[in-house]
Amino acid sequence: MLNEYWLLDIEYLDYNSKMKLNAKEMRTVDENVVKAQINNIKRHPIYFILENVYDTYNVGGLFRLADALGVSKMYLCGEMEIPPNPKIKKASIGTYKVVPWEYKKTVKEAIDNIKYQISNVKCQKLSVVAIEQDKKSIPYTQIQYSFPVALIVGNETYGVLPETILLSDYIAEIPMWGINKSLNVIVSAAIVSYRIMDKLVLMSNDK
Repeated sequence: MLNEYWLLDIEYLDYNSKMKLNAKEMRTVDENVVKAQINNIKRHPIYFILENVYDTYNVGGLFRLADALGVSKMYLCGEMEIPPNPKIKKASIGTYKVVPWEYKKTVKEAIDNIKYQISNVKCQKLSVVAIEQDKKSIPYTQIQYSFPVALIVGNETYGVLPETILLSDYIAEIPMWGINKSLNVIVSAAIVSYRIMDKLVLMSNDK
């Protein structure tokens, strides 16, 4: 379901933006300069929740992905570094300046915060999707995504915590046909989130 609150400007989905910066410009642009542009960005009803992502370069890469998708907000949870950590700043090429983000101690706190934010929007129910390999997981291509949606990614070694899995409506798994068991957290998030964006674009085109 896509409430009219979330109806998207098709021109925006066609990547029509007043400000487009390359990597060098993103790294050096003053945060005050981009504030006005940030407020004008039409955010998509997608949230990123990072849980115990240790590698600062992965955190920075996820900021870049969040910016590319125009997510509503990104939550950094648990034991992990946050901006302005210099490695995050470098890996994000400055996108931490333009992506709304917040630190929460637990994923539950992040989910509760999102639910509170959307509570004034009629008929909105948050859908929570964890990217993980689990006995209850299903292929990410078979999930019936609804909006708004929160996408959870976990630690590079042990993944999403069991207690966090219990908070999820769906557990999305990406098929692996080789010897390696899993993909990098940025790659995993990109695969699933762009699938979600495809669904969002289709729903917007039907309106």
